[in-house]
Amino acid sequence: MRMQIKNIRIIDPLQKKDSIGDIFIENGKIVSKFSSNTSNEACKIIDGKGKIAVPGLIDVHSHLRDPGQEEKETIYTGTRSAAKGGITTVFCMPNTRPVIDNAPTVEFILLKTQKEGLVNVFPIGCATKGSQGVELSEIGILKKAGIVAVSDDGLPIANSQIMRRTLEYTKMFQLPVISHSEDKELSKNGVMNEGKNSMVLGLRGIPKQAEEVMVSRDIMLAELTGGYLHIAHVSTAGSVDLVRQAKKKGIKVTAETCPHYFTLTDDIVKLYDTNTKMNPPLREKKDIDAIKQGLVDGTIDCIATDHAPHAQEEKNREFDLAPFGIIGFETILSLVLNELVDKGVLSLSEAISKMTSNPAKIFNLSRRGTLKEGSIADITIINPEHSYEFKKENIVSKSKNSPFIGRRFKGGAEMTIVAGNIVWKV
Repeated sequence: MRMQIKNIRIIDPLQKKDSIGDIFIENGKIVSKFSSNTSNEACKIIDGKGKIAVPGLIDVHSHLRDPGQEEKETIYTGTRSAAKGGITTVFCMPNTRPVIDNAPTVEFILLKTQKEGLVNVFPIGCATKGSQGVELSEIGILKKAGIVAVSDDGLPIANSQIMRRTLEYTKMFQLPVISHSEDKELSKNGVMNEGKNSMVLGLRGIPKQAEEVMVSRDIMLAELTGGYLHIAHVSTAGSVDLVRQAKKKGIKVTAETCPHYFTLTDDIVKLYDTNTKMNPPLREKKDIDAIKQGLVDGTIDCIATDHAPHAQEEKNREFDLAPFGIIGFETILSLVLNELVDKGVLSLSEAISKMTSNPAKIFNLSRRGTLKEGSIADITIINPEHSYEFKKENIVSKSKNSPFIGRRFKGGAEMTIVAGNIVWKV
């Protein structure tokens, strides 16, 4: 089928394009014009006046919980939640049950996505067998099966020698190593940021150094090995500065942050709402300011959700016992628009690059992250005037654990197109 999106503002950071025009889609790809031999085929016309077309959003950090924890999320529900949020591609972390440390599990996820998914799903494989940090996974076999990176997400590789070998070994497969930067001994039993608020609330704190010590170590190992390091969910000013200095030295390191780390501080934990409990935890205003500056100067390359669904009964516990994590698919775009673009931190093109062209480049996604001719027609159409309240009953994800429920937003995804097919529209 053919599709034409007319009179729409087109923003493509890769091409440095921001102009009004038409987008033509044929056979799931973006074309400059329709071929003459398809002139009799039906063509869907979409009026894009007042709307914005950007490359389909790419979320490089999420948890679909499938297989093994389907009570929290499934590929079916998770990809629909992503589509509603304007995301056309998600990377799923390997801490499933079983973990993604073997080819059959990768194949299961890809096959289930083909049958049930609305958006593209790319698995991230375990760096070590069983995510135990002891022995490297069969990374070459995992790459052949379809992974786009390796990580022991949630279980940092504590052994420096194993981390070194991971960075060395992945070089031959051109796979980034995603680091969950946490010194478990420093963060042990902590449930929120260590500081004035944790002391007042009587909750055990997680010092910023628990993150920064591991960021520093992994950067040094990346320098030693020449491997490709990607730092996940940066939350502190110290981590931002460490990544900035590493980039100045030419070390192969990239970094991501999440909307909650440039939106919320640990002040919100005073409500004892377990939907404000995440790992790394919410920090302080000076950390928010540093993260925003890191986004501005290019230190932080990507904005990801770290979508971490949990069943309601898990979160409905006292703060100490509740699991870490929040959902994020359905709010990422609106939070970026409201917190970064509307407040003048980033231009719209700069903000979109953090969720499209930059992730595509870092993780070698050919023909994605751009709207240029020949690319796969993954497109997010934004309505900048759409105003709505984020309500629990409207959440598509199987889980509802978000600190943003009840918040009003202006701007969001109106339509999500994957390979030329409309998979979501308001």
